[in-house]
Amino acid sequence: MIIEVAIPLPLEQTFTYAVPERLCQRLLPGMRVLVPFGRRTVTGFSLGPAQSPPIGDTKEVIEILDQEPLFTLRDMEFYRWIAAYYLHPLGDVIRTAIPAGLTVMGRRKQSVASDGSVVDEEVMTSGVRLKEERHYKACGEPPASLKGRGLEILRFIAARDGVSATELRGRFASCSHQLKRLAELGLVTMEMREVYRDPFRSEEFSSDTPHELNAEQSRALAGLCAAMDRGGFTPFLLHGVTGSGKTEVYLQAISHLLKKGKSALVLVPEIALTPQLVGRFRRRFSCGIAVLHSALSPGERYDEWRRIRRGEVAIVIGARSAIFAPLDNLGMIVVDEEHEASYKQGDGLRYNARDLALVLAKQRGAAVLLGSATPLVTSLHAARQGRMAELTLSCRVKERPMPEARLLDQRGRGKETILPPLAEAIAANLTNGGQTLLFLNRRGFATWLVCRDCGHVLRCPNCSVTLTYHQQKRRHICHYCDHSVPAPTLCPECDGGEIGLLGVGTERLEEEIATLFPDARVARMDRDTTSGRGGHSRILRKLEGGEIDILIGTQMIAKGHDFPGVTLVGVISADTTLNLPDFRGGERAFQLVSQVLGRAGRGEQAGEVLVQTMSPDHFAMRAAVSHDYEAFYAEELAQRLDAGYPPFSHLAALHFSAISPKTVEDEAVRGGELLRQLRRSLGLRVEILGPATSPMGKVRGRHRWQLLLKSADRSQLRRLLLAFRGGYTPPSTVRTAIDIDPQELL
Repeated sequence: MIIEVAIPLPLEQTFTYAVPERLCQRLLPGMRVLVPFGRRTVTGFSLGPAQSPPIGDTKEVIEILDQEPLFTLRDMEFYRWIAAYYLHPLGDVIRTAIPAGLTVMGRRKQSVASDGSVVDEEVMTSGVRLKEERHYKACGEPPASLKGRGLEILRFIAARDGVSATELRGRFASCSHQLKRLAELGLVTMEMREVYRDPFRSEEFSSDTPHELNAEQSRALAGLCAAMDRGGFTPFLLHGVTGSGKTEVYLQAISHLLKKGKSALVLVPEIALTPQLVGRFRRRFSCGIAVLHSALSPGERYDEWRRIRRGEVAIVIGARSAIFAPLDNLGMIVVDEEHEASYKQGDGLRYNARDLALVLAKQRGAAVLLGSATPLVTSLHAARQGRMAELTLSCRVKERPMPEARLLDQRGRGKETILPPLAEAIAANLTNGGQTLLFLNRRGFATWLVCRDCGHVLRCPNCSVTLTYHQQKRRHICHYCDHSVPAPTLCPECDGGEIGLLGVGTERLEEEIATLFPDARVARMDRDTTSGRGGHSRILRKLEGGEIDILIGTQMIAKGHDFPGVTLVGVISADTTLNLPDFRGGERAFQLVSQVLGRAGRGEQAGEVLVQTMSPDHFAMRAAVSHDYEAFYAEELAQRLDAGYPPFSHLAALHFSAISPKTVEDEAVRGGELLRQLRRSLGLRVEILGPATSPMGKVRGRHRWQLLLKSADRSQLRRLLLAFRGGYTPPSTVRTAIDIDPQELL
C-alpha cells in the first residue's frame, strides 16, 4: 500500500511512503506514522492512499504511533482548506491543530561501539504522556486480626467502587505502608488507571437557572433557535451594546442546541476572559465542558483534547487555537468579541480563528454567531450586504442606562498623569463605596529612558523600540524580545548625568494612585502580575468579592468582564492605538475605548467614564463617548472606501527578515520586482505597495521589510501569490512569510 504523508516541516508538498505488510491492517488515515526523512526520523501524518503513483524509490513507514486516528476525514478537509487559503504547508497546519508534544522528531547520531565499530543511533525527542494513577478496590472480608488504621482504610475502600491514591492521601495522609499490607493479605487489588489532568480541579461551581430575557434578547434567541432547527450553515452577527446580555443569549441558544444532541464551540479572544466565562457555563450546564488555551500545561491540554476526541464533551471554550478542537456533531460556533485582533495568529500559521469559524461552520452545516458591542466594520458591512443576519441588542439588561462618559483634554497639561476631574471622580467614588477601573495600555514603570545631559535614549539592541523600566525588578526590559539590563545609575553613552524616566506605565500609575489615595485598596492587572497559574482569576475574584477599590490594568480589563461593583472607569491615555501606522487605528481606538467604558455601571448603580486624550476632536473618540456606533461606522466606512481598504478590497502582506539590513533590503526589492513582473505577465489588477521598512524595523535582532498587496478581486490576489511562491526562492539567511488578510502592519 502506498500512502500520502504530510510532514510537519516548512515544505509545500506532501510525500509518498510504502506501508509494510505487517502494518497495513492497522493503518488508517489520521494516524501518526514514523518515517525516514533524509538523515532524520520524523513524525508524519497519514492522509490515506496516495492519489498518484510515486516517482522513483519509495521509502517505507517504520512504525504506526497511534491506536486510533487523531483526526477524521472531515477534519482533513478543514486542514486542507486552511493550507490552501493561507498558502501554508499542510503538515504544519496539522501540527498546529493537534496538541503540542504529539509530533515526535528524531535524528541519527553516530556512536562508537565497544568493538570500535561506528553505529547509527536513533535519538528521539519525548512527547507528552498520559497520566496514570494507582486505583484500589476491596476484594475480601477483613480478618479478625485486622485492626486500627488498616481496617479503617479497608472499610473506606470497600464502601466505594474503587478509590484513587489521591483520594486516599486526602483522607488518610501517608498510608502506603497500610496499603502494601492489605495487598499482601489479598484484601485489596491495585491497578493503574488513566486519569485526566483537570485545569479547574480546585474550582467549585454552584448552579444557576436561565435568566428572563427582554424583548430584544428573545427575538435574537428565537432567530438562532429557528436556524438551528432548520439545520445548515447560518451566520449571524449579534451587535449588542456592552451589558446588553449577549452571554445569556449564548447560554440559552446552546441549551437549545444540546437538547438536539449537538455540540458547541465558544471562542474568546483572551485567556483573561476564560475563567469568568467557564464559571458561567459550569454553573448553567452539567454536561462535559472542556477548556483549551495556551496557559494550560501540555499535559492538561492533551487531556482536554482527548476528552473532546472521545465524545465526553458537549461544549468547548477556548482562545483562538480552540478552533481546532475535534468536536463531533458540531451545531454552533460562538465567537465572542469578534472584533478582537487577538483571534489572528501573528507567526507560523497566520490563521484568523474568527474567519475560520465561518469556514468550519459552513463545512459542518452549523450556525455561527459573531458577537460584539463594537463589531468589525467589515462584519457589519457584510451583514448589511446580506451575507449574514444581523441581530441587535440596543439597550442594557433591566433597562440600566449606559454610563455617562466625557472626554478630558490632555493637551497642554504637561506631566500630569491624572487630570483633576478624574482624581476628583476617583475620590468621590471611593467615598460612595464604588469600585474604579483605570485603563492604561502600557505596562512597566517608565516607557522610555533618556539621559538629561546628553539626550541618549536607552534602546533595545535587538528591536526598534525603547526599553521600559520595571521598578519592581529594577531592570530595563524590551517587551518584544525580553532583553533586559540592570537599571544603570549613569548614562552608558556619556558616563555621567542622570537617567530620566519618562512616559507612564501601569506600574508607575499604581504608585501614583497609592500615593494619592493611601487608604484605597489598589491592585494591578497586566502581564507582570498574572504570569503565574491562576493569576487572572485570582485578581478577578478579589475584584468581584469587593476586596479591591481601584484596579489598574492593560487591555486585560477592557473587555468581557462583568463586575456590578464598578461604577467609575478612567482611561488614562486613549491615544495609544489611534496614532499607529495602520489604517485600522481609528477602529481599534473606538473599540478599545467603547469596551473599557462598557465595564462601568453594570450593576444597580449608574456608571461614569472619564477619557483622557490628546485627540478630543477625533471622530472615533467623540463617537465612543457618545455610544454612537452608527456615526463611527459611517465615517470609517467612507474613509475605507476612499482609500480602497477592506471591506472594499482584500489584503496580503509579504514579510522579509534577516540579520543583515542590506541583505533583507535587497531581497525585498527583488521580491517587489518579481511581483510586478508577474502582475504584468498575468494581466492582474493588484496594487503593490512597497517594499518598505516595516514600522517595527527590527525585532529580536532581525531587520524587517514588507510589501502590501491590495485587490478588489480575491482570486487575482491569490493567483499572484501562488505565482510568486512558485517563482521565488530566498537565500538561507532571509526568512519570508506570506500573511493573508493581515491584521497588523507593524
